[in-house]
Amino acid sequence: MTEQLDRLRGGVAVITGAASGIGEALALQAAELDMSVVLADISKQRIDELAGTIEANGGRALAVETDVSKPEALDALADAAYDAFGEVRLLVNNAGIETLGFSWEIPAATWDKALGININGVVHGVRAFAPRMIAAGKPAFIANTSSVGGLGIMPVQTAYIMSKHAVLAFSECLRLEMELKQAPIEVSVILPGPVATRIFIDAEGGADPISELHREQMKAMLTHSGISANEAAQLILPQIASGNFWVSTHPEMTAEMAEQRAQTLTDRPQPQLSAELAALLQAG
Repeated sequence: MTEQLDRLRGGVAVITGAASGIGEALALQAAELDMSVVLADISKQRIDELAGTIEANGGRALAVETDVSKPEALDALADAAYDAFGEVRLLVNNAGIETLGFSWEIPAATWDKALGININGVVHGVRAFAPRMIAAGKPAFIANTSSVGGLGIMPVQTAYIMSKHAVLAFSECLRLEMELKQAPIEVSVILPGPVATRIFIDAEGGADPISELHREQMKAMLTHSGISANEAAQLILPQIASGNFWVSTHPEMTAEMAEQRAQTLTDRPQPQLSAELAALLQAG
């Protein structure tokens, strides 16, 4: 593991969604590798505090308030990162939000926010950084955070699920584009399983009984097989450094969901509700 992480050691890391959860944990892990860390998040107070923590421990950090749904904000982030620390070795497009509710009941502004952060934040993060990373001609890493949900389907979680499918597909295509370009840039997709973060606490919408059931299912999953954000980061960073495309926090769960999805695409049955949701529907 040490040899793998040496590929990152001493470089520059840029992490979006760094104010909490997996992003914060990855930033702290990167700082332990003597990386200069650029912290990007819409919550300036949280990333300022995190930067202070990293610097108090002898590290180097720059907090940049960033709304990843705005392409120009990601361009400014790239400028700030290169101006402060030079060439970027690791870019983690991690920012994401959860939205619950029936698709037709979610306001247009909430749809735009969810897709703007979860999809466009990844796309324009790559667009803002990749040209300079490629031009440097040195080994570097781009990791995009999807989810095990990007391998499945779930009602009332539609905005989140479709965005994570999109991030997975984008990352697969990006990996092929780097190969065509013969660029020394490793591309990874992060597929977190149950990780204790703020994403469901901060989730917008979903006051209906089915959305509430979904929240309860997620809480139960975290209780049964959840891990901390710090544990997740310790699993994620070595896989990125190894050049793995598929980066998982719960390999068995990821494999099971991938196999189920593959079987679904092979057999092409009608989409079906889970037993829990079907029971709720009958009870109603």
